[in-house]
Amino acid sequence: MADYPIIADVSNHIVRTLREKMCPEPIPSPNNIEISSPLSQDVDYIVGLYLYDIVEDMQVTTPPYIARGRAELSKPPRPYALYYMVFINGSSQMGLKSLDIQKIIGKVAQIVNDNNSVRPSELQSWLDTAEPPIVLSQAKISLEEKVRVWQAINKPYQISLFYRAAPVYLSSGVIIDTPRVVDASFGLYIDGEERREK
Repeated sequence: MADYPIIADVSNHIVRTLREKMCPEPIPSPNNIEISSPLSQDVDYIVGLYLYDIVEDMQVTTPPYIARGRAELSKPPRPYALYYMVFINGSSQMGLKSLDIQKIIGKVAQIVNDNNSVRPSELQSWLDTAEPPIVLSQAKISLEEKVRVWQAINKPYQISLFYRAAPVYLSSGVIIDTPRVVDASFGLYIDGEERREK
């Protein structure tokens, strides 16, 4: 089960993929693509990845406990959906024109379409459980909802892409020791009579 860094691992994976596929064209340097917020005044990046919401996916059912070895139980992992916005840094000093911004947005959309899933074991190599792939898909939200995301950070709306990454299973840190069997009794029937032994 994926440990707590899985959320950061998903973000790093998206940025790493964009850096590999977008440089040197249309983005000149991998350093121009960052995990950031539109509130950041850093002028050194062009494309930002902003994690703006994390929602527990209640539609996925999990068992009450999961066995860990012979004598331990743990709470099941909880499935989450991560919501991202990919935006162009408005404070960038790269002198981008509207057509340049549209080309960059189009390239991001193309890359995500072609690389839209990753297995948790690729993000956390120590995983020994078979978890479903994390799929990156376009978030089904309206223009009004997109505008509200920008308003929440006191920024005017600008063209951007919105994605949902799910399911992201987050393991529990609670481990329960189960009692060991120290006494057992067996019954043996001979000619209709029960003889009990310990």
